[in-house]
Amino acid sequence: MALKYKFKTREEIPAEQQPFYSERDGAWVLDAEGVVEKGKLDEFRSTNVALIKERDEMKQRFEGIDPDEVRNLMEEKRKLELVAQGHKPEEVDKIVENRVKGLKADWDKQLSSVTSERDALTARLTAIQIDQGVLTTATKRGLRPTAIPDITSRARSIFKLVNGAPRAFEADGETVRYGKDGVTPMTLEEWVDMQVSEAPHLFESNTGGGAAGNASGGGGSATGAHKNPFRKESWNLTEQMKLQKSDPALAARLRAAG
Repeated sequence: MALKYKFKTREEIPAEQQPFYSERDGAWVLDAEGVVEKGKLDEFRSTNVALIKERDEMKQRFEGIDPDEVRNLMEEKRKLELVAQGHKPEEVDKIVENRVKGLKADWDKQLSSVTSERDALTARLTAIQIDQGVLTTATKRGLRPTAIPDITSRARSIFKLVNGAPRAFEADGETVRYGKDGVTPMTLEEWVDMQVSEAPHLFESNTGGGAAGNASGGGGSATGAHKNPFRKESWNLTEQMKLQKSDPALAARLRAAG
């Protein structure tokens, strides 16, 4: 027997089917993913059919009409009307120009509003997508729940959406930050591994210790007890070469800092 979508009271539900229903908006509704009430589905279908019909009628009505040509004809019509109202031909262009300026100001205002809204939505989408990617990876590395605001803030200062995917950039916001191989852009996973090493307080201690060792890839010892081999006071060509080979990303950052 097929399950009924909705009951008014719990008592109406057969005993063996009660676990499949939950109370919602004063009724008991079948608790199943993707199920939609038949009335709402029929309404959606009817609306969809009406819209398709309206579209087809509009398409048939304006078939063969060139919008640009219509606009030009309307412009000529307005000019003739102005002449007919007693305006001199040389005055007509000025009147039309003033009207166009007024319309352009309105269009620019609307465009600015739409652009601002689009930019705000893009920023929100970027934050959500980057946050989700970083948290998914960092949680696997043992991220502390209290460190979520910290690590997401760090990630947003490094990553931007490029063609819908997070891309790491240097501090200038323009230069792509590369991963360990020094060729491909740094991934979220590589960046999180760096945080395990550089900011271990964000991660559980038992996870942070092991992950930090993996993330450094021997880079810690190559820097000579945290000394920057690219700085003037601690310049060391041998350590530079070792670091470039073991951890190109860290070498690039230290070179920039030196």
